[in-house]
Amino acid sequence: MNSALDVPSPVARALAATVPVPIERLHLPAELSGAQGTNRAPARGSQISASDDLAAVAAWLARYANSPATFQAYRREVERLLLWATLQRGKPLSSLTHEDLLAYEHFLSDPQPAVRWVLGAGKKLARSHPDWRPFAGPLSPASTRQAMVILNACFAWLTEAGYLSGNPLSLARRRRGPTQARITRYLSHTLWDAVKEAIEAMPTGTERECLHAARCRWLCTVLYLAGLRASEVAGTTMGAFFYRRDAQGIERWWLEVVGKGNKPRLVPATDELIAELARYRRANGLPPMPQPAEDRPLVLPVIGRAKHEKAMSRGALHLVIKEVFSMAAERLRARGPEWAAQADVLASASAHWLRHTAGSHMSDRQVDLRHVRDNFGHASISTTSIYLHTEDDARHEATQERHRIGWTSKA
Repeated sequence: MNSALDVPSPVARALAATVPVPIERLHLPAELSGAQGTNRAPARGSQISASDDLAAVAAWLARYANSPATFQAYRREVERLLLWATLQRGKPLSSLTHEDLLAYEHFLSDPQPAVRWVLGAGKKLARSHPDWRPFAGPLSPASTRQAMVILNACFAWLTEAGYLSGNPLSLARRRRGPTQARITRYLSHTLWDAVKEAIEAMPTGTERECLHAARCRWLCTVLYLAGLRASEVAGTTMGAFFYRRDAQGIERWWLEVVGKGNKPRLVPATDELIAELARYRRANGLPPMPQPAEDRPLVLPVIGRAKHEKAMSRGALHLVIKEVFSMAAERLRARGPEWAAQADVLASASAHWLRHTAGSHMSDRQVDLRHVRDNFGHASISTTSIYLHTEDDARHEATQERHRIGWTSKA
């Protein structure tokens, strides 16, 4: 419930008696439009032209116009929140606090009053129908988590775009309790193959589509082959790749990463990873190999002439991966109902699953667990001592020999 300081205005109380309508038909009064939202950033710092919440949400959703399944899923979640915020909470989206979002998360598990928010049993109505409602029923814990992940990505993007001052969901970091069952979040070899197939089937008819497809392929490649965290990808530059010759004179490439606790580590850059790096750079009009100390980000935004200079945030990278997983899940569902459960697993996955997937698959292929440990930075390692070079070279050779991504198309 709102505190005494958050008593809804007469306008908000009047709206509380109305039924929800789809976002494209929603008209909000000035005080609920977000034009004066308490979490709005100064207009001079905004990178989008939106002056209210509906326009800002539309700008975020426009990025997924070419991915119908992703667009519909993301629209559904932000639409539900916007309707709840204005009609039930009496606040614009851009005034929601961390406490508001906790209340909304609870609401998802039991949308009440049901007559206002939930479709009748067995109904599936068009968005234009007067009896349309945003919910088919209470959300499961997994669906609730997925909804909050999507909303977190939306708030992160609006913050990065300079529309919001901060992300109220960035504080909602959960830790697994000691008595909770541990869930292993990784993709089986079958699901990983489905992800690769979805990427290779992405449209490439326009320059933008080509760049987006190349980015999806490269991001999945570097997350999988290097076993990086999304935050490590966001904080690493192209210049972090370097090579040195081993005792036999073989040129070996490495990627220097700064991980958790500000600890540096060296990750083997296999021949396959280096070939994919060159492929990705050529797609962006760059020389195939980076220069030493090159400060271009590891993953390049598609939009804008300054794309080679501006790093994508961890949230933005997460969205790219979620889009890929959604596409792959949609393709699995098209195979038949027997694939529905597998598709649901894939649709619930996040970017961090690829790190676990990489570790699992490396173990499956009998890569020495000590090498997996060092690749992933799970224990402190030295990156400077010359006496460790022989051990490093063995790790590089084992990783390159047994840990592959195997893209079908090489061009």
